[in-house]
Amino acid sequence: MSSRVLLADDRADVLEALRLLLKAQGYETEAVSSPASLLDAVEAREFDAVLMDLNYARDTTSSREGLDLLTRLQTLDTTMPIVVMTAWGSVDVAVEAMRRGARDFIQKPWENERLLTILRTQIELGRALRTGRRLEAENRVLRDTEDPKLVAQSSAMQPVLQLIDRVGPSDANVLITGENGTGKGVVARALHKASSRAARPMVTVNAGGLSEGVFESELFGHVKGAFTDAKADRVGRFELADGGTLFLDEIANVPLSGQVKLLRVLETGEFERVGSSKTRRVNVRLISATNADLAEEVAAGRFRQDLLFRLNTVEIRIPPLRERREDVSALSSLFLRQHARHYRKAIAELDTAAMSALVEHNWPGNVRELDHAIERSVLMARDDTIRASDLALKPPKDGSARLEDMSLEEVEAFLIKKAMARYDGNVSQAAKALGLSRSALYRRLQRYGL
Repeated sequence: MSSRVLLADDRADVLEALRLLLKAQGYETEAVSSPASLLDAVEAREFDAVLMDLNYARDTTSSREGLDLLTRLQTLDTTMPIVVMTAWGSVDVAVEAMRRGARDFIQKPWENERLLTILRTQIELGRALRTGRRLEAENRVLRDTEDPKLVAQSSAMQPVLQLIDRVGPSDANVLITGENGTGKGVVARALHKASSRAARPMVTVNAGGLSEGVFESELFGHVKGAFTDAKADRVGRFELADGGTLFLDEIANVPLSGQVKLLRVLETGEFERVGSSKTRRVNVRLISATNADLAEEVAAGRFRQDLLFRLNTVEIRIPPLRERREDVSALSSLFLRQHARHYRKAIAELDTAAMSALVEHNWPGNVRELDHAIERSVLMARDDTIRASDLALKPPKDGSARLEDMSLEEVEAFLIKKAMARYDGNVSQAAKALGLSRSALYRRLQRYGL
């Protein structure tokens, strides 16, 4: 991988000598002749190292201008190695340059071999530092170490498996649709594992849980001081997913202002952190998911059509659990083993009546509801067998309609109506109770005419 080095000196002959020396070693270089040009270059582009003079036209001997420049560079990127040069070297100047962030010090006229050794070492250390910080950020984001298992034995799931096999190895953007709880995240991870990016991270973002104010910072990152609470630089999710996969769940809830920024990075791979003018590039495969009808969202003016075209190069629809009842038994057994192990309970099986009740239930909450029902039954079981009475599959007591007989949209509208009534129309409190952002709840209220 070629390294890019920024050269800064007010003498053209020095810049040319450095350029020829580094070019012969395979380095890419960019040259500037003033402190202002140096700052502009670092703000606009990524460099593996900076090789800079400490003395410029305004102050040719004290190194003061170069030392002040060092301080400013540290506020832009603390991971970028800076090697300083001066013909007026002294121990005091070298110590002060190191204190202000320089990684090493070279006195003019330089020895080519020493300069190349220092530069090579500092570039390697700089990359290690950046990798370490990136891994630290990844560790904060990537919580689960065990991939959820995709259970798909039913005939209704065979088209899904075929699409995963066909599309997974490609870099095509995929839109996964289906009701809440059908396992869209599990399918997204299966697509990632089937791709050439499987060794790189898959980063998940719940777009429905992001307010409009934090959306840009969460996806693209920010620099220190970009806003009141920005006390340090932050790596965004796109950077964390570079070389891998970014999974955007609940994509329909992305605000229109965020959709514009999302469209740009999908088209060009370019973005800027909040508060920075430096353009960064990433190579990310995007997988998105929604339970909404995006065509209806486009018609209503809530979703950009050009973004929809970018997202659904391939669309995978996951059928609800009531359409794949052959999978209920295998899923139930899987969840039983997981929860019995987690709660350290010696539960071996579900009896015939319990399994029959699970298969016959309509599962408005789909696989997620089944998982929760099994977890609850493990906690309630009296011995090593789960019975139908342990499952507690009961219809709601209020309302004439049974949840099992409702569509997912009817269930969601029913729960939102109850929450709004409970909190006397207070959107903030209702949104918090439902686990939604205010903007997401507003959109649902509009969608259901509530």
